Amino acid sequence: MTGNKIVKVQIYKNFIPVTTINMTGSTSVTYLKGVGSKKALILKEVGIVTFDDLFDYYPRRYLDRSVMKSIGTLADGETVTVVGTVIKTQLDGDTPGRARFKAWLGDATGVLELTWFRGVRYFSRSVVQGESLAVYGKVSYFGSHAQMQHPDFDRLQATDGECSDFELYNTGKIIPIYPTSEAMKQASLGSKQMRTLIARAFEQGAPGQRENLTASMVADNGLLSLAEAYREIHFPSSHERLEQARCRLKWTELFYSQLLFALRHSEIRRNKAAVKFMHSGEATQKLYASLPYTLTDGQKNAVREIYRDLRSGSPMNRLLQGDVGSGKTIVAMFAMALAADNALQSAFMAPTEILAVQHYLVMKRYFTPLGLQVGILTGKQGKKVRQAVLDALSSGELHCVIGTHAMIEHGVSYSNLGLVIIDEQHRFGVLQRKALQEKAINPHVLLMTATPIPRTLAMGVFGDLDVSVIRDKPAGRRPIKTFLRSEQEKMKVYDFLRSQIAQGRQGYIVYPLVEESEKMDLKAAVESYHELSATLFPDLRLGLIHGQMSPDEKETVMEQFRRGEIDLLVGTTVIEVGVDVPNATVMVIEHAERFGLAQLHQLRGRVGRGEHSSSCFLLYAKMSAEARERLGAMESTNDGFVISEIDAKIRGAGNILGKEQSGSLSGLRIADLNTDYTIMQSARSAAFALVEKDGQLRAAEHAMIRECYLRQYHDRFSLADIG
Repeated sequence: MTGNKIVKVQIYKNFIPVTTINMTGSTSVTYLKGVGSKKALILKEVGIVTFDDLFDYYPRRYLDRSVMKSIGTLADGETVTVVGTVIKTQLDGDTPGRARFKAWLGDATGVLELTWFRGVRYFSRSVVQGESLAVYGKVSYFGSHAQMQHPDFDRLQATDGECSDFELYNTGKIIPIYPTSEAMKQASLGSKQMRTLIARAFEQGAPGQRENLTASMVADNGLLSLAEAYREIHFPSSHERLEQARCRLKWTELFYSQLLFALRHSEIRRNKAAVKFMHSGEATQKLYASLPYTLTDGQKNAVREIYRDLRSGSPMNRLLQGDVGSGKTIVAMFAMALAADNALQSAFMAPTEILAVQHYLVMKRYFTPLGLQVGILTGKQGKKVRQAVLDALSSGELHCVIGTHAMIEHGVSYSNLGLVIIDEQHRFGVLQRKALQEKAINPHVLLMTATPIPRTLAMGVFGDLDVSVIRDKPAGRRPIKTFLRSEQEKMKVYDFLRSQIAQGRQGYIVYPLVEESEKMDLKAAVESYHELSATLFPDLRLGLIHGQMSPDEKETVMEQFRRGEIDLLVGTTVIEVGVDVPNATVMVIEHAERFGLAQLHQLRGRVGRGEHSSSCFLLYAKMSAEARERLGAMESTNDGFVISEIDAKIRGAGNILGKEQSGSLSGLRIADLNTDYTIMQSARSAAFALVEKDGQLRAAEHAMIRECYLRQYHDRFSLADIG
């Protein structure tokens, strides 16, 4: 990534020259003045071992005199940086939730009051009277007093023989602020010391002397040279140059991450052959004729893209994205029907037994009249029933099998498996997905998700997959009205629920179930069910469903609900996906502040599936700022793609995707998949165009790209092996 400029440095012992070393990017940081063995260990903990690591330790933000204001000039509502000295501090209250910490920051023009309500203990120890701070936040006024609540702050250090932060401010420079751990601070490796170390490293061997992109890539994309980018990212000369530096380094990082996907995509198509689906015959035609509705444009387009893959002779590797209720299952069924037309079996894996049974019942209803045999495999089937399915599967009698992870267990064999479909794929681990794919030789693979993934994340994580997106909803679907209500308004919500049931509709009441307090949550849900049955809704038919029930018990309750024999279904989040009851029009989510945004959207999607107007009520008890943002997003939009973008901003890419999905993100040091879509598009196009031209990067002009990828990036992105 950085250059290998060689600088000879004399190492002295007792003032006698003992050796000469070549200073390169791979040289240990222990050769820098001020880094002894103790500090080297601390730096190693944050990934800094060599000069290259130090150059790639990018600032987390910058303090800039151009947005710095004196306290006396502050305006209500503006977001600015203020520099001053802590005049006094005050800790009020010691009761959790009621304590607050205040500090007063002064400069020559006035005083600014700072307040923290959260993390009070930490801030009361971190902000000390007499220290100089740069604080960043939104200004508000109480009377004539300027205030900031929960500002970001950075300690400014006085001079110790070198340029101090205050002096940098006075010269109008842009000051980089580096991320520092507690251990780093204790070892005197704060942001200022990191700036000093990086400056010394530049003197001994400036990075980027050897490029890692071709001259045409740099020119065609209007990028800075690598050497300029490194200098400007650490020592910005202007805002414009800083942004150019960030763009260059982000573009490079995203280019190499996409190069991994481009190479893998090329290899699959070059070296792996799959059965070519030649026939589109009886099963597909009959399925289309049997539909009681017209496919949406998005569904038709997805079917066309999947058919094109299945007929290509190369293994399909496609992700089908669609919001809740967009009709992904019927698209998958067309692929399964095409497999049957070509004498191949299909395996459809779902994450839960409820969802597997739901899909099985739907597919059996459509496929049986077409002459296609459908089976189901789950972990808790009786021995005889399970063996009968296994025998029919291995003999080829079954055309399709639907199931849970039981489908990948030892002893499950297929006669002629050609198509693997994995629903809600993010709920399965990489190895589980791989195990199902290995039940056949180079099968076609279709991954499906009802949790839309922001477009940049999709490129960053599933970059080697072809992606089909269904944006539209089937005709007749009405938008769901979402209402945020406090616990005190619960009885009014229940009155509305009762009125809907009186009109012949059905409803859900959902209770949270989180891992840390699962037993307590389950107990509370069951107790609430009994209370609702006995006191609030004694005249209604209530059903209870939760994860501790057996598959047969769950399916019995769900079937009763589907048939209208239950008016109100009370449960935990087992109803999150797969439950399709068009007559259910009201969803009440208790303690909605405890749910994630994607989960709330999935739960809401259980209503609004029929012709009747539907409502979702989000009941909350206590609400943090983040919870308010989540619930506010639910109120503002029904669009799962918009929801996913908001969720990514709140939680970050890695949390959205989970550990299993975020491997390809682990190597990103500066690019942000929430915001860098345009840069990602440009870098991706360049990577795929390069591999299209030179599939193995063997051309002489691409030797530098190949060498840099193998040396610097291949290991960093290696966790992305299986989408």
